[in-house]
Amino acid sequence: MRIDARTDSAGSDATDRFSDGPRLLADIGGTNARFVLETRQGHLEAVAVLPCDDYASLLDAITAYIDSIEARAAGSARIRHAAIAIANPIDDDNIRMMNHHWFFSIEAMRTALGLDTLLVVNDFTALAMALPYLRPDQRMQIGGGMARADSVIGLLGSGTGLGVSGMIPAEDRWIALGSEGGHVSFAPCDQREMDVLSYAWRELSHVSAERLASGRGLELIYRALSERAGVIDAQPLLAAEITSRALANECAVCLEAVDCFCAILGSIAGNVAMTLGALGGIYIGGGIVPRLGPLFERSQFRARFEQKGRLNEYLAQIPTFLITAELPTFLGIAAILAQKLKRANAGAPVLDSVRQARARMSPSECKVADWVLKEPNAMLTLPIAEIAQRVGVSQPTVMRFCRSIGVQGLADFKLKLASGLTGGAITVAHCHVEMSDSDAELARKVLGNSASAALAMRDMLDVKALTEAIDMLRDARRVELLAVGSARVVADDMQHKLLNLGIVSTYFADQQAQEMSAAMLKPGDVALVISRSGALPELLRTVKVAQGCGARVLAITASGSPLARQADVLLTLNHPEGNLNFVPMIVRLLQLMVLDILSVGLARRATVQRSGAAGPEEGQLHGMRISGKLKFGGHLE
Repeated sequence: MRIDARTDSAGSDATDRFSDGPRLLADIGGTNARFVLETRQGHLEAVAVLPCDDYASLLDAITAYIDSIEARAAGSARIRHAAIAIANPIDDDNIRMMNHHWFFSIEAMRTALGLDTLLVVNDFTALAMALPYLRPDQRMQIGGGMARADSVIGLLGSGTGLGVSGMIPAEDRWIALGSEGGHVSFAPCDQREMDVLSYAWRELSHVSAERLASGRGLELIYRALSERAGVIDAQPLLAAEITSRALANECAVCLEAVDCFCAILGSIAGNVAMTLGALGGIYIGGGIVPRLGPLFERSQFRARFEQKGRLNEYLAQIPTFLITAELPTFLGIAAILAQKLKRANAGAPVLDSVRQARARMSPSECKVADWVLKEPNAMLTLPIAEIAQRVGVSQPTVMRFCRSIGVQGLADFKLKLASGLTGGAITVAHCHVEMSDSDAELARKVLGNSASAALAMRDMLDVKALTEAIDMLRDARRVELLAVGSARVVADDMQHKLLNLGIVSTYFADQQAQEMSAAMLKPGDVALVISRSGALPELLRTVKVAQGCGARVLAITASGSPLARQADVLLTLNHPEGNLNFVPMIVRLLQLMVLDILSVGLARRATVQRSGAAGPEEGQLHGMRISGKLKFGGHLE
């Protein structure tokens, strides 16, 4: 048993630990069983990896983990809720593992362990649920393409087997697909793969994708290519040995086997992308690919991903990412368990009050009560006028309904309902504006979309790039702002902010003037480029001129765009404008928010500089005297 007990100074503070005890999380594969205790949200302790072959049953492995010294220290004696991600389809209560001999009943195991909750899900369903929680530094993009927000995401993972799953956006949440897509029939794409398939048919009656795009598949590919190369009495190698020899460039057949493996995986990934319509990107997980390092980056994976004949251009726009996060499956299984426990108690206090009070309500108030019980999330977000319209009652009736259950009014009712449904936060999600929407619905969607986009940007913000951007602007001799179209007003706003901070900056609304001004930049200058698409030829030409003069480029644009690839520092903004592209609303707001963050960061650095060099009340920034104190929002007084 290997145990890595993870604790930090915050771990000793019991105030934010789960009140009902730590949650047991397990990731069960065909080779290893991994366990961890989540003691509070996002905090994992006592990580353990147990070889499956060392235990007669999964129950024995779980019991051994719970009884370990490290798990005991983390509170395993108080476990009430657990979740297991397993490399297997979950059809009913009885689970018989396909890649190991373990067999168990979910309910019998729950009873044996004395748990209130035992959730068992497919391991790739769990890994898929982790995708929305991955930070930019927990994934690496392979090739081009740009993820489309609020779109389907695909997932493949190669390890003992081949897992396939996906994430479907559904209003305010994501739905993970349970799938056995790894067992689809393998289809070769060239003569080498035809030869590999012919070899595999000698051992297998059905050759699935998993038979080749997995650890055992890599071993089979190696044997097939050894025979193809005429290697006599080739020594059978395990997947780890093949990978190791390929990375060390010690074995030509090993190198070819890895190359063939990556090409096959690329074709399968392209199939998944087309099947799901995964415009949000394809993610690659599992235990094999991350170990391939530069061999995977240089492989045919991306080329074969896009190689779909008439659909080449469709695949070229879809990005592919390698998951680099540690323990990503635990992120997903923790989220699934948290959602299940939240639903079990969702809105219970206030909704129970509605049910209990309904008997003494008037008929009109009962209509409101029935609608609230049916559509509690809508009650959170709609204004009173639209609530009344949807229910078919007057606005005073809505207010009387609220008072009938003992709250002060609609706002008070919404707060109490939100505490039950969402843990105190009203969720927002992107909704497309339709031509048939009422003005009230239009306003709700625009405001909700803006809030949703801002929250998404907050969660995905690359902090390292942000710090580099602030430092770049602070140290710049001169800042040249470049923008066209709707971004012009954003650039104009930023120029005023920079001038207020004493940073020399220039902005011309005319495109030709921008290019002429960029030609006068020098080393030490910064070109701050703002663009929604990052693909306008005239803007890219001006950026090239600026870089040719020695200026560095800070870009605020979409990831994977031509501008993003040219930038020295990139602050990513990915957001579709929906079906009203002629009104670039949300991206403009996000651009302004990013520039506000940069401005506040610059002002804060100026304040720190003053405090260290010239006292708390005054200081110098780029030769301009600034007096006063930094207030919330980045203003100076």
